[in-house]
Amino acid sequence: MSERQRRVLGASVGGLASTTVDIIVLAILVESGMGVALAAFLGAAAGAGLCFLLNKYLAFRDHRPIELRQVAQFGAVALGTALFMAASMHLACAHGHLPYLAAKVLCGLVVFACWSYPVQRRYVFASA
Repeated sequence: MSERQRRVLGASVGGLASTTVDIIVLAILVESGMGVALAAFLGAAAGAGLCFLLNKYLAFRDHRPIELRQVAQFGAVALGTALFMAASMHLACAHGHLPYLAAKVLCGLVVFACWSYPVQRRYVFASA
């Protein structure tokens, strides 16, 4: 397996794991009585934290100490990812008439391939 393939696979695993944590945290908090908006925020934050760590150490093998600059860069990429996901989900569901779960999978793959992975590789973990 080439280094590029290993990185893509590692970043994919990080994305799947972080999405799983996001959904689990969301469900646990909502079922415990927390409001949906706060639970969604906390779930997304937990998922993003895990995604950062898995991408840093697994996908990009960046073993330097965690720096605020790198966390802020990752946060900016994560914000962009959220915005691209929201826009693409709107287009896929409202205009493409896809069911929301199918749209989530399709849009997630496109946003990962066109935005999240390339920007993390070139911007957040460039020196790894």
